[in-house]
Amino acid sequence: MDCGPARRGGSRAQGTPYVERFVPYTDDRRQLTKDTILVTGGAGFIGSNFVLNWMKAVGSPVVNVDLLTYAGNAANLASLNGEGRHELVRCDICDAETVGQLLHKHQPRAMVHFAAESHVDRSIASPGEFIRTNVHGTFVLLDQAKRYWLELSAADREVFRFLHVSTDEVYGTLGADDPAFSETTAYAPNSPYAASKAASDHLVRAYHHTFGLPVLTTNCSNNYGPYQFPEKLIPLMILNALEGKPLPIYGDGKNVRDWLFVEDHCSAIRTVLERGRVGETYNIGGNSERANIDVVTTICDLVDEMRPRNGGGARRGLITYVQDRPGHDRRYAINASKISRELGWRPAEKFESGLRKTVRWYLENGEWVDGVRTGAYREWMERNYGERKEL
Repeated sequence: MDCGPARRGGSRAQGTPYVERFVPYTDDRRQLTKDTILVTGGAGFIGSNFVLNWMKAVGSPVVNVDLLTYAGNAANLASLNGEGRHELVRCDICDAETVGQLLHKHQPRAMVHFAAESHVDRSIASPGEFIRTNVHGTFVLLDQAKRYWLELSAADREVFRFLHVSTDEVYGTLGADDPAFSETTAYAPNSPYAASKAASDHLVRAYHHTFGLPVLTTNCSNNYGPYQFPEKLIPLMILNALEGKPLPIYGDGKNVRDWLFVEDHCSAIRTVLERGRVGETYNIGGNSERANIDVVTTICDLVDEMRPRNGGGARRGLITYVQDRPGHDRRYAINASKISRELGWRPAEKFESGLRKTVRWYLENGEWVDGVRTGAYREWMERNYGERKEL
């Protein structure tokens, strides 16, 4: 059975295997294994970090479902080649039949749902893809999870969890003096991306309250770290600074985000999956609010330190202010006191140390960078930034 066609030309690294086909599981019932988990989007930035961290920290089997589009990269998981506990299946989460077959074949005790279109600029240019993946895809997963869950024994239904990974952008924007987003903040999404994630959050809530599906939801702040696709702010600025290219900053550069190191996010998700209360939402933040311009100047200084320019010259001189993104939210901030109070989780990484690790990773992994910056990537960057007027 084909696990669904790749859209937008997804590719894999040379020599990196993944499963394209599998034999459908045909028995009516099998005892839940109690340890396998199914992860969607596990070849993307956060998902691949989660899978790698899971294999180190927990070690139980992972069935990794990813369509391997431009942002899903099998090379992120190259260190797991030959690891029998990890299976990467190329599959579209909107393919209900295949999702159902995977659940019945592997009998996971949990589903961790990362798969999503996530770049705000792309959602402005092509909102339809975000509705398809983030809304309809989440619906398909929930509906298949419900069918699978209802077929389990009573004891196994108690064990099963569906964990949905979402974003702080569903809450809208904050003023400079507004309190940080909490789990009770009203939803007010301002971009097609944020609206699609808000819709998926509501579907997760509805499947719990209507059908009893044991769900958990996490809303995180801006992630950064290894394997992030270089259309996002931090990797884009690192690579442009390294190559002496302009560093395009939207508007006045004073938009504020709370930055969360991706490995901290992964540990938080494991904590919620293990100890979170069914039906609850947990906000995950890094306690690191920074203005975009401050992030970029820090990156410039770190790249100057690690890779000084021939002939000298500070890379801060590459900063260029460009036309702002339409509807650009001014400030995000996360109040993560609930997960700290109830589950004992706190971020381990300070922003300064996490950013230093991130800059070093990109400077030392040029082969990975070259592999993801394909012609399609260059075309997107030219379309998104080339048409913006310099301020």
